[in-house]
Amino acid sequence: MRQTTMLILPGLGDAGLSHWQTLWQISTPGAQRVEQEDLDNPVLSEWIDNLQEAVVNAPSPVVLVAHSLGCALVAHWARSGATGRVIAAMLVAPADIEQEARTPPATWCLAPIPRDPLPFPTLVVASRDDSYVDINRAQEFAQAWRATFVDIGRAGHINGKSGLGAWPEGRHLLNELLLK
Repeated sequence: MRQTTMLILPGLGDAGLSHWQTLWQISTPGAQRVEQEDLDNPVLSEWIDNLQEAVVNAPSPVVLVAHSLGCALVAHWARSGATGRVIAAMLVAPADIEQEARTPPATWCLAPIPRDPLPFPTLVVASRDDSYVDINRAQEFAQAWRATFVDIGRAGHINGKSGLGAWPEGRHLLNELLLK
């Protein structure tokens, strides 16, 4: 497998120490978290700029690994970013920021979620009991983005509270995506 740079894009409030994104970052040589000025109060233009900078400055082709609000960020960024450097994206538990009852007001600045097809191989992973997105909406996002969709059953918001630890099943899904 060729050398890649994994860019971690957490959702609102960041990923805690028990979140699989943090554990992947720790265990993956060269993995980097895309730093944002304020992970509690996103500003779309700033988040896009920071993602663009991380992609452009990555030392090797990029694999995006986004969770929750990070998925909407990828969809926005892909409209004008340096997408040629991205070889794949794994979008996990995309928060439905268009449904105000499901998400906090701080996330609404990223609505509406772009539905443009993503220009790189993409995998969307969702859970049947995620309070931030209905499984059917997650599947709709995947279809619009021309992404492969995986329903992992009942795993909540697929975060630290889900008790997945390093989430080896998710890592297997990412490895399969990278083999395509």
